[in-house]
Amino acid sequence: MTLFQLLLVAIIQGLTEFLPVSSSGHLILLPTLTGGPDQGLAIDVAVHVGTLLAVVLYFRSEVAEATIGLGRLLRGKMDTPGARLAALLILATLPVLVVGLTFKLLGIDEMLRSVAVIGWTMLLFGIVLYWADHTGRSDRDTGDWDIKGAVWMGLAQALALIPGTSRSGITITAARKLGYDRASAATLSMLMSIPTILASGALLSLDVIGQADAQLARDASIAAGFAFVAALAALVLMMRLLRSVNFTPYVIYRILLGAALLVYAYS
Repeated sequence: MTLFQLLLVAIIQGLTEFLPVSSSGHLILLPTLTGGPDQGLAIDVAVHVGTLLAVVLYFRSEVAEATIGLGRLLRGKMDTPGARLAALLILATLPVLVVGLTFKLLGIDEMLRSVAVIGWTMLLFGIVLYWADHTGRSDRDTGDWDIKGAVWMGLAQALALIPGTSRSGITITAARKLGYDRASAATLSMLMSIPTILASGALLSLDVIGQADAQLARDASIAAGFAFVAALAALVLMMRLLRSVNFTPYVIYRILLGAALLVYAYS
């Protein structure tokens, strides 16, 4: 891939991974709408690594707390906030692991990679996000996250395996409807992304083992670096904007893009 193509893929992945607009949908659309080459699994893994490093850096204190808590959890103790957070993150990740593996084994993931599917999910789940954001309470924060919240957000996250749904968008939607304020909903969604990205990256890596060469390694490193910078910028911007802005701008973008894609798909 050329440097421009790597830059384009990395920036799109980095910017859309944590914004509620669907990174997978945008990456599928990129070669379809531009006529360029598909970036391939190796680059997919690389940009996922870049976005993972960005979210770990941004939420480093929470990640450190959960990592220490995981050690206690493995010893059968859940007596600290970190251990509780680690347990809830594991619980919230289980649905997407089960559904994701099922989709891959049955080939459903490939069947859903279409402009029409992305158009409908962009549009419909954008409307659902607006509904949840404007009707949900705001009387809970990250400290109130419990088993019920982890289960519902985990089930919602599994829906994001349908391209265009948006992992962050659907988990934020679930959190807002459960009563979490906007900043807390986004924070919980981002923390849930860490084990999910780790799992998806590991699964994708199984398909690219043995394919790497010096050129591909160079391209992957460049893509990971660009994705890291773009993802970190998107995280910082979104978390700051949530202090004074709701999710409506993202909803408007989703509806406009979804409508345009449906016109394109059915014309």
